[in-house]
Amino acid sequence: MTVTTESSPIVFTSIVPRQYVHRAAVSEVLLTSWHPTAAPHTFVVDAQWPRGHSLFAQSNGYQDSMLLVESVRQVGSLLAHAEFEVAFGHQFLMRSISFAATRELFAATPAPTEVELHTVCRDIVRRGKNLAGMHYEVTAKVNGVALATAGAAFNCTGPTVYKRLRGERPMQTRLLPGPAIDPRRVGRTDPQHVVLSEDTVGRGNIWELRVDTSHPIFFDHPVDHVPGMVLLEAARQAAHAATGLADALVLDLDSYFERYAELDARCDIEAIPAGVDAGGDALVDVRGIQFDRTVFTARLALRPRIR
Repeated sequence: MTVTTESSPIVFTSIVPRQYVHRAAVSEVLLTSWHPTAAPHTFVVDAQWPRGHSLFAQSNGYQDSMLLVESVRQVGSLLAHAEFEVAFGHQFLMRSISFAATRELFAATPAPTEVELHTVCRDIVRRGKNLAGMHYEVTAKVNGVALATAGAAFNCTGPTVYKRLRGERPMQTRLLPGPAIDPRRVGRTDPQHVVLSEDTVGRGNIWELRVDTSHPIFFDHPVDHVPGMVLLEAARQAAHAATGLADALVLDLDSYFERYAELDARCDIEAIPAGVDAGGDALVDVRGIQFDRTVFTARLALRPRIR
């Protein structure tokens, strides 16, 4: 929106409707606008990363890399509703999400970080006229410079089919979250934001997922399963704890989701250090396990901030 005065135009920046990105709180909406380009199924989505976020906070001069992950997730639901006519009330199941970024993307400045997310939608699947799923690729640019690539895929299901598949599931867990591990091990300062609890059996590099449905950001609105972003935060925290690199930057992530993580059953998070890559970044393989089955897998690359 632009208002012209006698001196110069004034541009007012707002956020996209919160319903489009499946957020109840407007403070959790990271996307500000979008527009299609001349190429089919191609869009530019603008995002703004705040200088101070209560969960994804700046640390030692860098933005939290989970802001990129959440921005990419929001892009998918925004475009599904706004451009592919998915009705509100449909349920989205994340199948995969990944990114590879430079350290420069996350460098904090005295102003919020303005990011352009150049997005190409591919593998579009429809059932009749309704979108059933798609994959999309994203290039993240700051000041016109490409600093990261990302991708994600999801399925979406109408309310009737979803209810038939899932039945009546609880929106809150009956299990009390276990005590948080030391926040300093996972790059946190507040135990409220720690999603790992010590394994009661004492197995190395295995933690119990802490599910706190009262958390105002992890559970921004009622859901009948553990959100994918909570599982990815658990993967990130497990990678920090398993390597001892609590303040390292996550510069690469590949994750895949195989099934829902239920709210009312224990879920274990296992991290296995996997050496270093050609650039010297520490690699960690993480998986979530519930009912003796894999819920999700992730490989993360961590770079110590001193490099």
